[in-house]
Amino acid sequence: MLVHSHTAVPAPSGAPQQWHDIDWCRVQRNVRVMQVRIAKACRENNWRRVKALQRMLTRSRSARYLAVRRVTENQGKRTAGVDRVLWDTPDAKWKAANGLKRHGYKPRPLRRVFIPKSNGKERPLGIPTMTDRAMQALYLLALAPIAETTGDPNSYGFRIERCTADAMGQLFVCLSKKVSAQWVLEADIKGCFDNINHDWLIANVPMDKAVLQKWLKAGVIHKGQLQATEAGTPQGGIISPTLANMVLDGLEAQLKQHLGVTKAKKLKINVVRYADDFVITGGSKEVLENEIKPWVERFLAVRGLQLSPEKTHVVHIDQGFDFLGWNFRKYDGKLLIKPSKKNVKAFYSKVKEVISTHKTATQADLIRLLNPLLRGWAQYHQPVVAKKAYSRMDSTIFSALWHWAKRRHPNKSLDWVRRNYFRAYEGRNWIFATSVLKKDGTKTLAPMYLLASTPIERHRKVSGVFNPFDPSMEEMGEKLRMERMLKKLKYRKQIVRLFQGQRGLCPLCKQPITKVSGWHDHHIIHRSQGGGDTLDNRVLLHPVCHQQLHSRGLTVNKPAPQGAF
Repeated sequence: MLVHSHTAVPAPSGAPQQWHDIDWCRVQRNVRVMQVRIAKACRENNWRRVKALQRMLTRSRSARYLAVRRVTENQGKRTAGVDRVLWDTPDAKWKAANGLKRHGYKPRPLRRVFIPKSNGKERPLGIPTMTDRAMQALYLLALAPIAETTGDPNSYGFRIERCTADAMGQLFVCLSKKVSAQWVLEADIKGCFDNINHDWLIANVPMDKAVLQKWLKAGVIHKGQLQATEAGTPQGGIISPTLANMVLDGLEAQLKQHLGVTKAKKLKINVVRYADDFVITGGSKEVLENEIKPWVERFLAVRGLQLSPEKTHVVHIDQGFDFLGWNFRKYDGKLLIKPSKKNVKAFYSKVKEVISTHKTATQADLIRLLNPLLRGWAQYHQPVVAKKAYSRMDSTIFSALWHWAKRRHPNKSLDWVRRNYFRAYEGRNWIFATSVLKKDGTKTLAPMYLLASTPIERHRKVSGVFNPFDPSMEEMGEKLRMERMLKKLKYRKQIVRLFQGQRGLCPLCKQPITKVSGWHDHHIIHRSQGGGDTLDNRVLLHPVCHQQLHSRGLTVNKPAPQGAF
């Protein structure tokens, strides 16, 4: 429940007059209703209606507000485009939202940056300006319902409430039985984002063609030089992953249509895709090499794409293959999924780099840097056979930390180093840990996260037919979102209790708190006014709702416990 404090500024009647006046509950509801209608029209193949509804949505105030909110709250909010402009004030956001118009819109070139890949090469990213990002977010609101409705059932990359673990779960279903397919075509598309055919995109993606063409032909600026873009969709744009998904959608459905459902089942053909990486299972090597692979090459060629010869292979399941950082292989007829050697090596390199670049950091700071890395890697591999990999990695990291500690004190004995840097914790010795001060002035032990302490938990795969814009699947979607958020928050016990107490909703706008939206931990009675850190004085709010609450002098009450009247 929301109430005004004694300093409250009365909300203006009618339309909002500034950024913090926006009623986010109404905005989310308006956009959601339109998206559901677009998805319904899409399922009915009423493309004229789809186009009309998309036009209405992209021109609505609610969609414009939501688009600006997305680009000013995500991870790239501090990364400017070629114009070096950032929307970091409420006034700038308000002006931006009201200025998002199709008429007269001309995108600026992308700012080219390069990020390192695991194989030592560099991946090019194109950073759009804030205006172009917001326009992409706006049109994505109208395109997402179509992408989710027409997408392949077993495509798991860059889709709502789908993840790598879902792709892994589907492969387990396809390969684990005695009668399952024995052969696998592991495929990789050569420079997928850079080579997509623009003409195919414009002809086949159901969105405003003029706006899409402007984005595709905007060009990039690298080292002060403007370069034309003749093909591809830039990595770094908000809408790019969805466009790339839509280019590859049909790989599963059209392949099964080409073969015929009965023949595909007889040949044990299954397609599992995550973004531009995919595997196709088959009953024999000959079928995959002589029938399936040529068909896939033709399918891709129409879209301007081709398979990478060095990364595309047909392998037997007893030999195993790597996919999404895991190794899938049968041992005496039993399928085991383990962290891949390449993934383990890349992770250790990352940990070693943190340790070697922080030789003079305090032990507490090093633990603070390492723990999120360790937890993230452990959680990623939690659904697979990873206990041995965890133990080995713990042992390797221990050696690196032992060298780090010894190097700092060359004149001290090894026993002194052990006593000062390694402690006994929860029944285990030699835990890299140190004492830190708590807020109340007492000391507590801060240990480094032990990978081997991570329990292995089986992942519950999302249904392939799940569509977040289908009202009949609303309950399934809510359950899925709650489960996955609680798993993400697993090691933050207080946040979990707050999240559960609020039923996963922000008490201000009554909309779901998600991984994408993020959250702020708000004190109902401010600490400066004597409020404590106890759970009954805290709520989780969306970042934008938190800002709105403070700017308008509002207060929010603790949500009533479930079942209360």
